Amino acid sequence: MGISVSRVGGNAQIKSMKKIAGTLKLDQAQFRELEAFSKFGSDLDAATMRVLDKGRKNVEILKQAQFAPLKIEHQVAIIYCGVKELLRNVPVVKVKDFERDFLELMEMQYRPVLDQLRAGVLSDNETNVIEKVAAEVAERYSE
Repeated sequence: MGISVSRVGGNAQIKSMKKIAGTLKLDQAQFRELEAFSKFGSDLDAATMRVLDKGRKNVEILKQAQFAPLKIEHQVAIIYCGVKELLRNVPVVKVKDFERDFLELMEMQYRPVLDQLRAGVLSDNETNVIEKVAAEVAERYSE
């Protein structure tokens, strides 16, 4: 009692989510700012286009169907993909398809890695597996 929700929020997160959520907040803030700015100009440099593309893909990743929340380990894995730009070659309209296939493959072949993510562990082993699976699935959706 007496503790604000904003202060509790970060403490309630598992360690693996904390590791990736900090950069996600910053990335999305930068995206929103550039998105608003980009509406006024048509000539955008490559770096700005990259930030906008990453932001749009992260927005898609963060969407969840009503009454169908993702497991925390799935959230950590897919947000990691977005934050680390592992969807660079996946069109925005295919992000949800990528997400479905990526999480399905993780469940079928790499359940121990997901269990580690659920336990709050995000070490080199877990990130290497996520990156490998993301590259494999992204190849199917490359532009």
